[in-house]
Parts: sequence; structure tokens; C-alpha cells
Amino acid sequence: MNFWSNLYYRYRRFAKAFRLFLILMGPGIIVMMADNDAGGITTYTATGAKFGYSFIWFLLLLIPVAYVAQEMTVRLGAVTKRGHAEAIFDAFGSFWGWFSFLDLSLVNWLTMVTEFIGMTAALSIFRVPPLLTVFLVSAIMMLMVLQGRYWTWEKLALFFSFVNLIYIPAAILVHPSVSDVLSHGIVPSFPGGFTGVLFFFLMANIGTTVCPWMIFFQQSSVVDKGMKEKDIPWGQFDTLFGAVFTGIVAIFCEILTAAVLFGVNIGDAAQAARLLMGVNPWVGTLLAIGLFDAGFLGAVCISLASSWAFGEVFGWAHSLNFRVREAPWFYAVYLLARVTAGGVVLVPSAPLVLITLFVQVIATVLLPAALVFLILLLNSEEVMGRYKNTLAQNIAGGAIVVVIIVVSTLYGISILFPGWFG
Repeated sequence: MNFWSNLYYRYRRFAKAFRLFLILMGPGIIVMMADNDAGGITTYTATGAKFGYSFIWFLLLLIPVAYVAQEMTVRLGAVTKRGHAEAIFDAFGSFWGWFSFLDLSLVNWLTMVTEFIGMTAALSIFRVPPLLTVFLVSAIMMLMVLQGRYWTWEKLALFFSFVNLIYIPAAILVHPSVSDVLSHGIVPSFPGGFTGVLFFFLMANIGTTVCPWMIFFQQSSVVDKGMKEKDIPWGQFDTLFGAVFTGIVAIFCEILTAAVLFGVNIGDAAQAARLLMGVNPWVGTLLAIGLFDAGFLGAVCISLASSWAFGEVFGWAHSLNFRVREAPWFYAVYLLARVTAGGVVLVPSAPLVLITLFVQVIATVLLPAALVFLILLLNSEEVMGRYKNTLAQNIAGGAIVVVIIVVSTLYGISILFPGWFG
């Protein structure tokens, strides 16, 4: 009887904990899955086609990198009850506040353009005109936020987040060689040596794993959700859960193109989907659906990150719990970001593929500044109290900043002096 009572007690504890996790999950999973946006999927498919399985070890390393960066936003948001833009203005003054805000606004808008590029390219496979795609997507995105409740928006965003897992069955359907994946993907290697092309792809993969908009989005999302200090452990688990799954999706995406399209120059994920349809129509269709979902989820989150930041900086009402008449400027920025970004995609002969890849690189170049502000805020005992960074957390965060600066510098040198890298 004692055994059964203990088992029942353990079940009750697990069920209670699981229900609590279902209530508190959201910001971490959504931001991580949105990280695998249209630009990210293009980066992964292009990387797999060019380098085969050789970048898998690098993507594995990026899982803890993403967690370390985003976990800090959970603590900062839950403790301060303020978004990241507001926290920077309060802690560092207007100069650095405006620098950070303008940095974010530029990268967010450019990234929004890549999301619409991905969505229009994906639906063009099914013969949907770009103009119709932009219109329908903008309408659906607006309907998601107009109901005036954060919780409703979050559930819808979680649905699109889990659709992102579609790349896993797509990769399995092409029957990749497990032995090749393990032998070529797990052991670190730099195919072709240290060239400008290699640094470009390294930076693009970093840039699509941790972006400045993610820091702003998750902290504001934690605040809008109403998470408290006692919820921090659940927020950390939510972020870890999301980081692991976003890494798995990225790896399977590269495996997919490495197994079938290795050696083919891939301009974007839509091109990869078309080529895969000639090999396996189901796989090509899954990749196209996944690309659209990735662009849609990324566009939703990035436009919200901008709206939250604008509201924090200018003192406007900025919450999904407000209706349009209560926060008109918040929703106006949300609408404007989508309309202008979608408009770029409709410009004839715009270099859309080049924009997509270079946005990932730009995000990497600007990322160290965002991380430095984040680490400094997390080291303020006045701001964070007992939730401030530990020595280990500072070492991990500092190492990430240093590595990104080094890779960025080497890439710049490789462009200026290509002969140095062969």
C-alpha cells in the first residue's frame, strides 16, 4: 500500500508541475523556434548543400550559446518588470539607449524583409502571387494581436512554433546515412580551410542562432506575460527546451540538403524545395511549408519586438493585453513594420537572396553590443539583487562575445586581404 501511495504522490507532483509548465511556457519556446526563421532556413539549407554534414558540430555548440544569451533575459524581465530597451535607457543613459534602440530598429526591419522574402518564395512554389501573400500574411498577423490578450496570441504563436518541427520528418524521408552524419558531422572540421566563404557561413549560422531582436523580444514577452521572480526556474526550462529543439531543427535542415543536394549551389530555401520536389515531392512540399511557417513566425515575433521597444522608449502603452484604442501607437508600429518590409519584396529585381544572407551577417556584427549591455545589466546588484550573474555565467557570456568579435574580425580581414586565407 505504501508503494502505491508513494507512486500516486509522485504522479500528483509530476502532474502539478507539468500543468504549471504548460501555463508558464511560451516566451522561450517561441523565441527559439522563431530563431529558425526564413533567413535561418535559407542559411541552413545553403550550408548543408555547400559543406555537407561538416557544420553539425558547430550547430551543436550553438545550442548552449543560444541558451546562455536568452536565459539572462528571463531573469532580467522577471526581476525588473521592464523591457530591454527601457532597462538600457534607465541603466546607461540616453546615448547608449538610443544607440541600442536604433541598432535594434535597423536589424529588425532588415530581418523582417527576409521573412517576407521567405514567405513569398515558399508560396510561389504553389503559384500564389507575392502581392497576395503579403496581403494575406499581413491580415492574419494583425488578427493575431487584435483580440487584446497576450495569452491568446501566445497559444497561436506556440502552434506555429511546433509546425517548425516539420523539417525532422522531411530529413528522415530522404534516408540520410547515419554513419556519414556521425563521422563527418560530429568531429570539428573546416572544409576548404579558413577562407572568406567559410567565415561568411560561420557568421551567418551564428547570426541566425542568436540575434539582437531575440533579446528584446523575450524580455518584453516575459514582462507582458506577467512572469514573477518565482517563475524564473520555469522560464529557464522553457528557454532550454526551446534551445534544444531549435538546434535539432537546424541540424535536420542541414542534413536534408546535405543528403540530397550536396555540391549544388543553393541560393535560398525555396530553390532547395523546388529541387527536392524533383527527388521526392513530399519532402519538397514539407520544406516549402516549413519555410513559410518559419517566415511567418519570425515576422510575428520581430514586429512585436519592435513595437514593444518603441513603446518602452517613447512611453506609449505597449502590451498585447491592450486593445487598439488603448495602445494605438503600439499597433501602428506593428502594422508599419510589416507593410514596409513586405513592400520591399514586391520591388522588381530586388536582390532578395543577397539580402537574406547578409542580414544574418549584419546581425552577427551587431550582436556583441547587445550582449555586452545584457551582461552589464545582469551584473548590477542594484538591478538584479540575488538573481545577478554568477562567475560561471559571466565567463560563458564573455566567451560568446569574444568569439563573435574574433569571427567577425577574421571575416572582415578575409574580405580586405583575401590572399591571407588562401
